[in-house]
Amino acid sequence: MNIEKRSGCPINLSLEIMGDKWSLIIIRDMMFGNRRHFRDLLTHSQEKIASNILAARLKHLLSVGLISKQDDPSHSQKAIYSLTEPAIQLVPLLAMMGGWGRKHLPVTPELSIRAELLENGGPVMWEKFMSELRDIHIKDPIGGASGKVVSPVLIDLTAAYRQVCATMAETD
Repeated sequence: MNIEKRSGCPINLSLEIMGDKWSLIIIRDMMFGNRRHFRDLLTHSQEKIASNILAARLKHLLSVGLISKQDDPSHSQKAIYSLTEPAIQLVPLLAMMGGWGRKHLPVTPELSIRAELLENGGPVMWEKFMSELRDIHIKDPIGGASGKVVSPVLIDLTAAYRQVCATMAETD
């Protein structure tokens, strides 16, 4: 990894790579939304990242080895972005951050349900999800981007999100 460092502290070094406003959001969207193309990352994130910032953050994440990029065989001008092993190993960190956020911040039910399930599922669920992400992003990134490689954990998390959204729509 090519990292500019202020110190050798592991927390500092982690923040040097992922401490900006967008890097973990991009990883989150790739991990939990299976958004693997530039256009998907740009248009489907609730946080509305600007295209120039997305391009810069993807370039940075590539340079530090958290994501990889390969040509999309279905379209000559598209690329498929995939999580690398170091990014997949962020699952426990993201699960714990989500759990912390649920306890201490004004989250919404639909956007916190995945965090709740990951928190409740604990390390066993995290390990299973990481294994599934390896299948999707590392073993078969083309099939993973097309949806041909599935993740039961991701399917369950997405179903819970949709259920909360449907329940909220019924009460409105």
